[in-house]
Amino acid sequence: MILNHDQTQIRDTARRFAREKLAPGYQRREAAARVDRALIAEMGALGLIAPELPEALGGYGMPSVTSGLIAEEIGYGDMNVAYVQILGSLNGAIIARHAAPELATEWVSRIVSGQSVVAIGLTEPRGGSDAANLALSARRDGDHYILKGEKSSISMADQADAVVLFARTGEASDGARGVTAFLVPMDTPGVSTLRFTDLGSKAIGRSSIFFDEVRIPAANRLAAEGSGFIQVMQGFDFSRALIGLQCIGAAQASLDESWRYVQEREAFGGPIARNQGVTFPLAEGEGLIAAVRQLCLHTLALRDAGQPHTSEAAICKWLGPKTAVDVIHQCLLTHGHYGWSLDLPHQQRLRDVMGLEIGDGTAQIMKLIVSREKLRAAKA
Repeated sequence: MILNHDQTQIRDTARRFAREKLAPGYQRREAAARVDRALIAEMGALGLIAPELPEALGGYGMPSVTSGLIAEEIGYGDMNVAYVQILGSLNGAIIARHAAPELATEWVSRIVSGQSVVAIGLTEPRGGSDAANLALSARRDGDHYILKGEKSSISMADQADAVVLFARTGEASDGARGVTAFLVPMDTPGVSTLRFTDLGSKAIGRSSIFFDEVRIPAANRLAAEGSGFIQVMQGFDFSRALIGLQCIGAAQASLDESWRYVQEREAFGGPIARNQGVTFPLAEGEGLIAAVRQLCLHTLALRDAGQPHTSEAAICKWLGPKTAVDVIHQCLLTHGHYGWSLDLPHQQRLRDVMGLEIGDGTAQIMKLIVSREKLRAAKA
């Protein structure tokens, strides 16, 4: 894809930030189990968080493709920090479109500036892929709602300032039509979190969020009752393409490091790069990453053009993480016993990327979406 001047500039800004500020601290952030808020604020100051959001609300009104370029570059330096951008884009769009004007103005500007992080509260203990199967309830009480229940596996929950929460306002038999969205500050009385012990993405963390008779103003409802599930499903077509780019950014980092390593490492009287058995797997990785990159950017270009892209987005979400896992695994093997150590970042990237083969939609659900879209088109 040929980039315009503005896109080239912001990509280069993201690249410098990722390689100079993020990459050196990638492994340290895993040990600290959090993302430094000063880094998030710096991202915001550089215009690297949800730049596609409306200018009237504090965004920059940039194309979706530009956000994708940023996601890949940030993923290259630290794929965990890329969650900040992706959450900002997903939740920022929901708030911008569906919140009351004052609420939207306040929170979108806080997201874009890096002042605040907003988590998304959809998954529950009994409903992961079955996303509409929600038990957390929102009961109307005058000018307020009372929230009761639990969300599970929520990224950045214990670091977030607020959560876009999806709760059941209708009957269980209403399914998706009985789901409503709310913006809930995490310091509201009755809200608590419990972090999981995970294999990867420890800087982001996953937590349960508990809502014990939490009282919030009705003004914090996002759009009409019963429309919440539609809101989040619309946003996923965007975030799935960003996730694909986030993952291949991490894989590209491992590939670049591996190309350097095979020229420096010597065996049997010369650099191992002279052996096709060493370089061909890396070349294959370059081809796979290039293909996924173009798919993701094409998907975002379709979004910018107002064209359907649900099927393409689902492919991005299943193929991006899978390709990244395969490529990073090969890079780890290329480094031999040194790659098996904790000294190098390949093992962490492998663990971090692998989580996105599960989170935000499994490969099986993505293939189901593709199949459904293709069968629907065939009937038209």
